[in-house]
Amino acid sequence: MAAPIYHLAPLSEWHSGRRDDVYTPARFAADGFIHCAATAESVLAVARDYFAAIEEPLLVARIEPDRLRARLVFEAPAPIAGGGTSHITPGAAFPHIYGALELEAVSGVAILVKRGGDFLWPGVFLPANAL
Repeated sequence: MAAPIYHLAPLSEWHSGRRDDVYTPARFAADGFIHCAATAESVLAVARDYFAAIEEPLLVARIEPDRLRARLVFEAPAPIAGGGTSHITPGAAFPHIYGALELEAVSGVAILVKRGGDFLWPGVFLPANAL
């Protein structure tokens, strides 16, 4: 069984991107894939780089790669203009999902708590439809 991967989204985007049993983020049309991270440390670094100024809750979705129908590729980072780069390390590969995310592949969701300029990893993940 493959280790989980993670996707970050403002809570409002998570809700607006859900249709039936799939989720498609707002940036999908521009990027052609869903940005993900492979470890808690990289998720928190991405959160700091791209969501430091967020005022609404920041959701983290835990995704089980073995349940994905869309193609999953680990490849070089694809930085988004205007974001930081502290999450990018030499030789790092990030998981990218080339298609919509089926909610059956999401094994849990949680809110990253923001403290000062940092985020804390959640202690508990809830079912995908809980938030």
